[in-house]
Amino acid sequence: MFGQVGRSYPLVGDRIQAEIMRLARERPVSRSEMTEALGVSRSKISLEVGRLIEGGLLVEDGLAESDGGRRSSLLRIPRSAGLIAAVDLGASSIDVALADLGGELVAHTGMPADIKEGPRAVLGRAKELLSGLREDQGSEPRDILAIGVGVPGPVEHASGLLNSPPLMPGWDRFPIRDAFADEYAAPVFVDNDVNIMALGEHRGGVGKGVDNVLFVKIGTGIGGGIIADGRLYRGTQGCAGDIGHICADPEGPVCACGNRGCLEAMAGAPAIAAKAERYAREGVSPILKEILDRRQELGAREVGEAAGLGDYHALEIIKESGKLVGRVLATLVSTLNPSLIIIGGGVANIGHALLGEIRSTVYRRSLPLATRNLPVVLSELGGMAGVTGASVLAAEGVLQTTRVG
Repeated sequence: MFGQVGRSYPLVGDRIQAEIMRLARERPVSRSEMTEALGVSRSKISLEVGRLIEGGLLVEDGLAESDGGRRSSLLRIPRSAGLIAAVDLGASSIDVALADLGGELVAHTGMPADIKEGPRAVLGRAKELLSGLREDQGSEPRDILAIGVGVPGPVEHASGLLNSPPLMPGWDRFPIRDAFADEYAAPVFVDNDVNIMALGEHRGGVGKGVDNVLFVKIGTGIGGGIIADGRLYRGTQGCAGDIGHICADPEGPVCACGNRGCLEAMAGAPAIAAKAERYAREGVSPILKEILDRRQELGAREVGEAAGLGDYHALEIIKESGKLVGRVLATLVSTLNPSLIIIGGGVANIGHALLGEIRSTVYRRSLPLATRNLPVVLSELGGMAGVTGASVLAAEGVLQTTRVG
């Protein structure tokens, strides 16, 4: 299907080519706009654009608006340049997508999965889903330019290896990059799932165009992704934003990480479900008891359903989780001074009370200067934030001037 195959990596030869491709990934752009944005000569831009066109990474398509002179042609990244594969592994799900190099998702699928089954089983299913998508598009393994993978645990950025992930037994130091090598020659880029969701929202969601963003995922685990000055901030080893293991209560329950009172252990989906099940079994909440009797289990979704039916105890569970998350975020607001907070993950939509409680706690416990123009909003991409971000991670990685992966 695709004309350019067997490429060497990285795809670009120097910094100027990388910057040209960065601009073209944002929108169709003219040579004069590139010249102005990059601060280099028009002849240099024309030379490097010519090389990128020859390599199949850019095409001329349409004309820019006239500025009084002759209208210049616009350059964009063609679909024929190749595909980016995106894999988003959650604690209980696998999502896989294909995107073109320009950033547009062209296919997506997913399935339930338990991350605790281990890397071989879970990655095997992810590869099967990816193969199915690829075959549906009429493409071959050689058409995949890069693969981005998000995982629900701390990733050492330099090596792409998980480091003692609390929710992922058997995954510690597993070579995720190598797991794709039997089928794909493309480089593989691995990062924490919350980081890739933050990338997704920043490049294609509600955070687009905002330079300082704090993305918070509330699901089985709780984590944060930090966009600082328009770039993803990972910290020294890659574990910046691991807010789920900030202590919310020294006397709280033991977390999967071994410490006591972590935010994740007190406000994540399992904690919400455990409180609800206790109320149901004790007969305190008739609505929760009826749902438990009918479905044989309670999760965050059922708690949201009960709250929607007016159940006081379900509403209190949701508000308590929101309050705990809000307290931690208030500390981060004082530390990072973001201009936007985005709440995402599977628990984010269980009821307006959660977002409302997070909002009110952040505003109440942070300095007025820090919250004067600070929206706290829900994710715009929802369940697609992960694969969107994984595609961004992989595309930007393969367009770097040094090879990674």
